[in-house]
Amino acid sequence: MKLSDYTAFPTDIPIIVEDNLFLYPFMISPLFLADEENIKAANEALDHNSLVMVCTAKVGDEHRRDFNAIYPAGVIGSIMRKVDLPDGRVKILFQGMQKGTILKELSTAPLRAKVDVLRTQPADAIKIEATLSVLREKVTLLGSLGGQFPPDLIKTIEENNDVHRICDLVASSMRLKKEQAFSLFTETNDEAHLLKLIDYVIEEIESSRLKKEIKTKVHSQIEKVNKEYFLKEQLKQIQKELGTDNQREEEIEEYRKKLEAKKDHMEEDAYKEIKKQIDKLSRMHPDSADANLIQSYLDWVIEIPYGKLSKKALDVLEVKSQLDKDHYSLEKPKERIEEYFAVRELLDKRGIGEKAANGAILCFSGPPGVGKTSLANSIAKALKRKLVRIALGGLEDVNELRGHRRTYIGAMPGRIVQGIIEAGEMNPVVVLDEIDKVARSFRGDPTAVLLEVLDPEQNNKFRDYYLNFNIDLSKVIFIATANEVGSIPAPLRDRMEFIFVSSYTPQEKYEIAKKYLIPQELKKHGLKNSEVSISKPTLQLIISNYTRESGVRNLRRRIADILRKVAKQLLMDTSLEKLNISNTNLKEYLPKTVFEIDEVDKENSVGIVNGLAWTSVGGDVLKVEAIRIQGKGGIQITGSLGDVMKESAKIALSVVKVLIDNQKINVPLSIIPTTGLDKEESARKIEPSDVYRRYDLHIHVPEGATPKDGPSAGITMATAIASILCNKKVKSDVAMTGELTLTGKVLPIGGLKEKLIAAYKAKIKTALIPKKNYEKDLDEIPDEVKEKMTIIPVSRIEEVLEFALVK
Repeated sequence: MKLSDYTAFPTDIPIIVEDNLFLYPFMISPLFLADEENIKAANEALDHNSLVMVCTAKVGDEHRRDFNAIYPAGVIGSIMRKVDLPDGRVKILFQGMQKGTILKELSTAPLRAKVDVLRTQPADAIKIEATLSVLREKVTLLGSLGGQFPPDLIKTIEENNDVHRICDLVASSMRLKKEQAFSLFTETNDEAHLLKLIDYVIEEIESSRLKKEIKTKVHSQIEKVNKEYFLKEQLKQIQKELGTDNQREEEIEEYRKKLEAKKDHMEEDAYKEIKKQIDKLSRMHPDSADANLIQSYLDWVIEIPYGKLSKKALDVLEVKSQLDKDHYSLEKPKERIEEYFAVRELLDKRGIGEKAANGAILCFSGPPGVGKTSLANSIAKALKRKLVRIALGGLEDVNELRGHRRTYIGAMPGRIVQGIIEAGEMNPVVVLDEIDKVARSFRGDPTAVLLEVLDPEQNNKFRDYYLNFNIDLSKVIFIATANEVGSIPAPLRDRMEFIFVSSYTPQEKYEIAKKYLIPQELKKHGLKNSEVSISKPTLQLIISNYTRESGVRNLRRRIADILRKVAKQLLMDTSLEKLNISNTNLKEYLPKTVFEIDEVDKENSVGIVNGLAWTSVGGDVLKVEAIRIQGKGGIQITGSLGDVMKESAKIALSVVKVLIDNQKINVPLSIIPTTGLDKEESARKIEPSDVYRRYDLHIHVPEGATPKDGPSAGITMATAIASILCNKKVKSDVAMTGELTLTGKVLPIGGLKEKLIAAYKAKIKTALIPKKNYEKDLDEIPDEVKEKMTIIPVSRIEEVLEFALVK
């Protein structure tokens, strides 16, 4: 049947919408119509014995029945048969005749439009034939790769010479998207139509080749796995028959189970490395040396607590409460710790994530025994996290931290990974103790590893040589401790924020002993509060005369010495119920006294000045002594002084000479020697400058066995030199510290808090400090020190001499 049997074109005909398929003119297709508009269109065509056009719905617009939802071209054909189905649908048998295009929309219920036949443009027959042969070749190749083109269809394509019929056959057999199918369907240029179709066929060939390759690989892998499974099952049965122990297989299976349980929480490279070693172990003979090494490796790595985290939420109030409970005083350090965890808690609550909280790495620095490590212990308690302590003092082998490569005998993970395994969680509190005492040798530089560990931008991929894969340390809270910040290498120092924990005053030591040390030591020695008492004056005497330290470690030891003797007495004399320790009987328990800082002399002296010094165990009061000896203006410096301190002495002498020359210091001429001079010198009038020409000076700092260095003794030495050359006494209750320049300026110094605490212990009444220190550091000085002592800021040497010398 032909179109000419119906009507001339263009003409008005109803439209049926097909949701999924593109139909072609050569097709006779059953269509199932479910919606009312399509059924109306079919009925109208049958009633009037007219043609109908089937158009395809656009992508995403299925089930819409308007002209905007369909492609404006389709197949014109006739309905050969119609059957009403029991479920309400209608089945029609549609015969396609010719491609058509919509010219004008007429109605929407049902869809009806003016339609014309889609006409093609004539093309060069030679070009068409050549292009057609290429298409046939590609279709044959595609047919050999998959089942889209059966042999009968390929034969039909090869034997047919109708370009449109061949294009429609090929397009209908391919899995084309609707947009691609419509582009081909509406192409009116035969050559362009063939070229587009060839491109689609080539794409399908590449896709089919890739699928075939993947399928082949999958089948090979499945066959390999099945083969291994059957061989292993046979091996198990053979071992069972022979009575061989299958414990090793059970161990390997246990490794696999543990690995799979942690797979979701570990990185891909870690999973692959561990799985690789398990597979290698399963293929090895159990008695080989490598098998033992791999098994040791798996015993370590399988215990890494992937996915295990302390679930206790951060609470800055709990941190504050724990710090106050465990530590007396230390207000500044405790405040900084609270700020650190307040920021982390706020980030967690606002969902910004733990990674953003990894800012500064805290480092507690200060003298021994002031509570640096115990602060870290308190943080771990408050956060309910495990505490891992890594002692870095004297560490010089980089592999101790990084781990040893598995090629070495006795290799094991580094201390950091070991600590995480022991803690059993991925976010413990790790204390890097004595980070300033890390050594450097031919074995490497451990600080290079610490640079990576303490850098929040790098430690999420820390590589341990033993593990041979990266491990995430970003959730670990690292806290370092140090005695001297200056000993830490600059790049490592740059990654940390220092919280300085300074010396305790005698009153603070008394409170710490009363509230913490004595109760703790009583418990350790099995004693009750009712069995021993230490009076307040006795405790103060122990602090002042039996300990020499900035912290309270030795004070704890002295209390322990007393309680050991008390425990012995209670056991040997059962009649004793309580022992009272007082000043009168203290020598029975602590026979040896250690004078920490001598009290200053009560009498003013010429050439003796109290200087304030900083040491690694706190502050100290050092006397600087000077004498004059008849000579020729030379200077001798003793007392185991460093180069900087010797230079300070020379600067001080030069400054005092200038002051004498400018008559800012009065020199009594009576002290200038006149004997032993030649005639010319004897005849000359005596001048003030003769005092430093005719005398040699000797400057000494007592405790000559102790090395001393630093610039802060500048004004102390200048005062001693001025005193001895002017024959003026120095006030015995005045102490001073400050660097001196050649122009007489007083420069700021470090360690002011420790120095002033030492002055307070020595019962100094007046302290002279640089003006800049007074302006910026005075708020760090304990109140009891500021109340009992007058602190005077000075900016020039003239002011120092004004306050220090007796007029």
